[in-house]
Amino acid sequence: MNKTILVVAIISTIVFFMIRQMVYKPYMWKKAIHTEAHKLQVGSFIFSKQRGSNGSQSFENKYFVFKVIEINGDFVRLSVIRKLSEKGTIAQGDFSITSSHYKTLKENITNLLITPIQQEDLYKGDGPRYELNNYLLQQYPNLKKSRYYYEDIPEENKNKPLPANAMELNMYFSLVYSKKEIIENQKLTPWIMNNSLKNEPEIANGLSQKIDLILNK
Repeated sequence: MNKTILVVAIISTIVFFMIRQMVYKPYMWKKAIHTEAHKLQVGSFIFSKQRGSNGSQSFENKYFVFKVIEINGDFVRLSVIRKLSEKGTIAQGDFSITSSHYKTLKENITNLLITPIQQEDLYKGDGPRYELNNYLLQQYPNLKKSRYYYEDIPEENKNKPLPANAMELNMYFSLVYSKKEIIENQKLTPWIMNNSLKNEPEIANGLSQKIDLILNK
């Protein structure tokens, strides 16, 4: 009798979690995505917890926060929210953050001062890239108050037709994701250039990562 009750309890728990994952969570996502606080738009913050290699044969959770800097049809361009290193401090290579930092950003990101920096400016000034220096402080005085930033692109380069040049096309699809996949499936699914002779972009479903949250100011 006790074994029967235990089996029923286990099956009930499994069914509950399956319903929660397959029905309730997608329903709540589609409900939230149409609200002002959580809809996808230019300026949105996207939180994503991803599984990645830790450098050995095992995997670990990696945490990222993105800023939406362009929406061009189904192409959604993201930029990673980062923090410039203080002078003499080496930045983490893949720009993922710790789980505690991720949680803190979830709670406070709409109140943080985050500076958009043009990509080419990160190569200028003394010291390594991604390190705070005098040039960046002169160009972006807000960095004196907060070292948080994201890489931006010039306004004249946004919402333009796809480039014809193959090399420019490959560069264009850096951190570009499908708007439809974000809204309908809660996933960051990248657009990439395929290897066919047609040289056309395609959605890489096999590289999808789950979205945790979208936040707007």
